[in-house]
Amino acid sequence: MHVEEICRLHSTYREDMRVMGYCFGKGDKSACIVGAMRGNEIQQMYICSQLVRALTELENNGCVSAGKSVLVIPVVNAYSVNTGNRFFGVKDVDINRSFPGNDFGEPVSRLADALLSRIGEYSFGIQLASFYMQGEFVPHVRMMETGYQNTSLANLFGLPYAVVRRPLPIDTATLNYNWQDAETCAFSLYTNCTDRIDENTARQGVAAILRFLTRMGIIRYESHSGYISHVLYESDLSDVYAGRGGIFRGQVKAGEDVRYGMELAQIIDPFDGRIRERITAPTDGIVFFAHTESLVNESDVAYRLIHRLHE
Repeated sequence: MHVEEICRLHSTYREDMRVMGYCFGKGDKSACIVGAMRGNEIQQMYICSQLVRALTELENNGCVSAGKSVLVIPVVNAYSVNTGNRFFGVKDVDINRSFPGNDFGEPVSRLADALLSRIGEYSFGIQLASFYMQGEFVPHVRMMETGYQNTSLANLFGLPYAVVRRPLPIDTATLNYNWQDAETCAFSLYTNCTDRIDENTARQGVAAILRFLTRMGIIRYESHSGYISHVLYESDLSDVYAGRGGIFRGQVKAGEDVRYGMELAQIIDPFDGRIRERITAPTDGIVFFAHTESLVNESDVAYRLIHRLHE
């Protein structure tokens, strides 16, 4: 392993922000894994740290294939991690909505440009991502429907689900979309949390990445076969909305089976404690996403359900 500076962002009043990468093997730019791009992506940073640890051991044992190289970037947005902010700088800009960037633009745009210039030539790109809504997911791998997506390769991660998302205009500024535009086969990997560490799904995320690298012939690693992934289109998921705002008392978690009419959550009046609403399941299915914050706003997505595939 060797550590190198991927890019540097100059700061007038504090230490320069350096984005560091951990490189394994030599040869073709085979795979790049990117961790925390937002300041609260602690789980994503942790998964990358464990991946660096595992790859270091594998490389020391000669298990990185000849002519292949892997790059791991645990943290892109170190400033925001240090200050406890989700977004970057005084303007609170989302780095993952700033690609492909501009070398003569604002600081975040220069950062995005420098990062993409450095990692755009890798054959496979894996981003440890987080969602814009606070909550927990069933671990899954996600792809943008750009015409370059490959659901067969997504199955090689061995996670329960592979989700295909049709990009909205705002998605064209994400790393995943621009990676694919640079002809990198790009995936976003989601575990069940963001701003805290969940050991079980972190291990599942590390195992999924090592499994993929093994199956693509980049490393040699003995791993369990994992799941045969079911491919979902995000548009086919059933959104369950909160009809009222208040204190959220969830009763089911991501991955649980639910039946039509089953009570999923209660929304409590924060002043008098009465139940404002009982959220019920509109269909039989599996909880794919669950809201986990203590408060919920009216019309927020409380749950996303996968329709039951068979009895």
